[in-house]
Amino acid sequence: MSGTLTERAEVADGYRAGRTLPLRVELARQLKRRRTLVMYGILAALPFVLLIAFQVGGGPGSENNQVGLMDTATLSGPNFAAVNLFASAGFLLIIPVALFCGDTVASEASWSSLRYLLAAPVPRARLLWSKLVVGLTLSLAAMILLPLVALAVGTVAYGWGPLQLPTGGELPAGTAAQRLLITVAYIFVSQLVTAALAFWLSTRTDAPLGAVGGAVGLTIVGNVLDQVTALGDWRDFLPAHWQYAWLDAVRPKLQWSDMIQGTSLSITLALVLFALAFRGFARKDVVS
Repeated sequence: MSGTLTERAEVADGYRAGRTLPLRVELARQLKRRRTLVMYGILAALPFVLLIAFQVGGGPGSENNQVGLMDTATLSGPNFAAVNLFASAGFLLIIPVALFCGDTVASEASWSSLRYLLAAPVPRARLLWSKLVVGLTLSLAAMILLPLVALAVGTVAYGWGPLQLPTGGELPAGTAAQRLLITVAYIFVSQLVTAALAFWLSTRTDAPLGAVGGAVGLTIVGNVLDQVTALGDWRDFLPAHWQYAWLDAVRPKLQWSDMIQGTSLSITLALVLFALAFRGFARKDVVS
């Protein structure tokens, strides 16, 4: 039915498939949703939670005379921002990615509005493309929001200064800002697998919670498997194995090798999953 309507609309005067479901319209819709506002609120609140924790606990302390990144949190604003990324990269930042990319198509199906979008007529590839771009945009915005708020909170609380490195030495504030940008970019790229997995699941189910939960669950399974040292070199094929490769950006000399390997693996797996999502949805019988 939707295919017939689309074919008729393509010959109608003024119809342009590329003008259906504009990105700005979809972005405005998603920004107004409660789950978007709640997720951004949680991420914006994290720096304040850590600040209170350090104030109450007297600041982080090293054990066995070994200094880690967490132990430098109260030395400057850039340090506090880096610690917030370190504390959230392993799990918290997975949630918005899975939410924004996994809820996007499945929620339309659960509301029984998906078939009406296709009958508008919005081509299936166009609908998925708009949903995917907006989902990734919201995910990137979430990853930028956290360090920005943390940098502002940390600067007010601990002052603006160089990034003190756990291994000794420091990076000037300007260089530290560049390294934090590299860190955010790498975390975003490393989460593309979770985004693609959530998006693929979103095209396969009418239950948004199933798509989001499935992506988060499988990501956690990957993190667990990465801790199994008996797997040896097989762990190199797990995206989780490279999720903290961005720590090479907070060293005196920037090292790219691990980040390049992690980026190539993440992009490769993400492209495969995105292709499966588009291919499967093109043949799916949409009844909701």
